[in-house]
Amino acid sequence: MKFNMDESKQRKIGVVLSYASIIISTLVQLIYTPFMIRKLGQSEYGLYSLIASVIGYLTLFDLGFGNAIVVYTSKYQATNQKEKAKKMQGMFKVVFWIVGGIVAIAGIILYFNVENMFGKTMTSLELNKAKVMMLILTVNLVITFSFNIYSSVINEHERFVFQKIISIINTLLKPMIMIPLLLLGYKSIAMCLTITVVNIIVVLSNYYYCTKKIKIKIKFQGFDEIIFKEIFKYSIFIFINIIVDKINWSLDQFILGATSGTIAVSIYSVATNINTLFLNLSGAVSGILLPKVSKMVAKNASSNVLTEEMIKVGRLQWLIIFLMASGITLFGKFFIWWAGIEYEESYYVALLLVIPACIPLIQNLGISIRQAMNKHQFAAYLNIVIAIFNAIISIFLAKKYGAVGAALGT
Repeated sequence: MKFNMDESKQRKIGVVLSYASIIISTLVQLIYTPFMIRKLGQSEYGLYSLIASVIGYLTLFDLGFGNAIVVYTSKYQATNQKEKAKKMQGMFKVVFWIVGGIVAIAGIILYFNVENMFGKTMTSLELNKAKVMMLILTVNLVITFSFNIYSSVINEHERFVFQKIISIINTLLKPMIMIPLLLLGYKSIAMCLTITVVNIIVVLSNYYYCTKKIKIKIKFQGFDEIIFKEIFKYSIFIFINIIVDKINWSLDQFILGATSGTIAVSIYSVATNINTLFLNLSGAVSGILLPKVSKMVAKNASSNVLTEEMIKVGRLQWLIIFLMASGITLFGKFFIWWAGIEYEESYYVALLLVIPACIPLIQNLGISIRQAMNKHQFAAYLNIVIAIFNAIISIFLAKKYGAVGAALGT
């Protein structure tokens, strides 16, 4: 397949491939996840989900730079400041290497504090497995950060066809490797190794495509303090929103791991898979349009033009998201039974997470527009206050009502 088509075609095919990726991912979950849960057992699946959630917090060290690079490179390209874009990319290549080193240190600190975090609710065997998984997933994240700049550059160049095909391969490759390993008796540690190996393939593919196909050589050309300060002021509010997302969608698993044990985490994690599907459905279009919106803003597009773009995308998102939400509400527990009868409670958790999120999810392009216009500060402050209340309420309710209580707080 040709990847060097014009930007408009890249966006259109990218959206189609995004939804294709979501459909494939959903089918993989429906077929592979029940098999995987049964082979792992409820407790070990909960353990794996918990450690993946904890390590996921280390992605916060991105500090919003990935998003900022896409927005600012798009603006520099739109205003014919290509040398400035190259200098910024080279600078952040080094910044991401430094971030990778910090993540490695943070992962080691977490490794030595597993007993302090989960010693009251886990057995010694579970604690040992948790440590090994923590190290493997930390290595995975360090590699991701080290190559992060190439993913951002591909995104800014709107090469969505390549990106989405790689995403589909990533989705299919993990279960293809893992199913034979599960049949041979390997469990959660093998899953973490598989995720890491597949991720290495993905990041090396991004590196090859960026350097050989787009022909962009990212070199450090010195540290520009002015550019860095400008981007840091922008990205710090993106970072706040990333924290908010982590609190809203990941903190409950950590709370349940500390207060209720791995089984409660596994119940919540099954519901999280449904919620993640909704988040991906919404982001399929708005994520692809971020470079386009950034260029429109850089060229002083009017508010009416930007509003029309948001309405057009919002209609499409509304049709898809509300169709899915209606299906889950009407057909109920059928969507959860694939995981096993012991996960019946996950249905109620899923409803509590999904239904309230439907309205903001159809407005997601507005977030991209706000970011491109650098007017996302107020929303960041407001969201962090809401997230703090979410955390406080969820801790209280999780202690009393387990997974359903944590979801109710969220």
